[in-house]
Amino acid sequence: MPTLSHFLLAVVQALALFAVAPLISGLSRFERAKMHTRRGPSIFQDYRDIYKLLRRQDLAPGEAGRIFQFMPVVMLATLMVIATGLPMLTRFTPISAVGDLITVVYLFALIRFFFSLSGLDSGSSFAGIGASRELTMGVLVEPIMMLALFVAALLAGSTNLGEIGIAISSGTVHSAAATLLAAGAFAFALYIELGKLPYDMAEAEQELQEGPLTEYSGPSLALVKWGLALKQTLVVGWFIGVFLPFGSATEMSFFGLIGGLIAFVIKLFVIFGVIAVIENSVARARFRLTPQHSWLGVGAASLAFVFYLVGL
Repeated sequence: MPTLSHFLLAVVQALALFAVAPLISGLSRFERAKMHTRRGPSIFQDYRDIYKLLRRQDLAPGEAGRIFQFMPVVMLATLMVIATGLPMLTRFTPISAVGDLITVVYLFALIRFFFSLSGLDSGSSFAGIGASRELTMGVLVEPIMMLALFVAALLAGSTNLGEIGIAISSGTVHSAAATLLAAGAFAFALYIELGKLPYDMAEAEQELQEGPLTEYSGPSLALVKWGLALKQTLVVGWFIGVFLPFGSATEMSFFGLIGGLIAFVIKLFVIFGVIAVIENSVARARFRLTPQHSWLGVGAASLAFVFYLVGL
């Protein structure tokens, strides 16, 4: 059972991530616009969009069922649960039961399942195509993430995300090559998961990636957009907590948490900056080329497992 201080840390961490997720999403778009030498939207534009949507009427198709209605709440609630368990500010998980590798993987899979099912449940053919595309992306990306994380778990001797991060940061893992390959494979899958070029354009509503959102409007659409921004932040934070835990707090102290917060913000800013550079260096590719590229991630993760077996 988590202590009171750990429980408070988990709640504060989840609420803080929920509050700043639209800001981080806006900052990512701002960086991309500046690299295009455009003025671009304000970093607070996502807050304005969400505020406008919350004030509008919530409409739903007549054919929509309960899954369509409940998906925004289920998505946001599940993301908040994940946010309480990831080791972001600290090297240990605030709530160990939630910060387990298998638990986090299943919770993210639950979000993808409901997100795709809501597109089918809306009765819209375009939303159905977008849902099918979302499931295809899951089939391509999730095995890379899981294999990379399981290699890291084998190296650390634990499925707890915090303990994996501690083992990597302390240098106690016996296979540096396997660790680097696992981190590279996870980073590659993370990039595809974020919906960046050449695989997608996350901020374009007409893209099939956001096809399941076609029939959403008003407060429901606001919740989903807030959830997607939070999901992007959590996925990057997941990578930081496991493979880049350096600078995170090692104990529950005020100055330690402040230092962990500063380190997390810097790492988050640098990672999104690198993503913006990569995205601005490539052109849009056909979606059917994604399976060919995803084999690179599968190969790297598989090679990491082989290196773990031979101890390299």
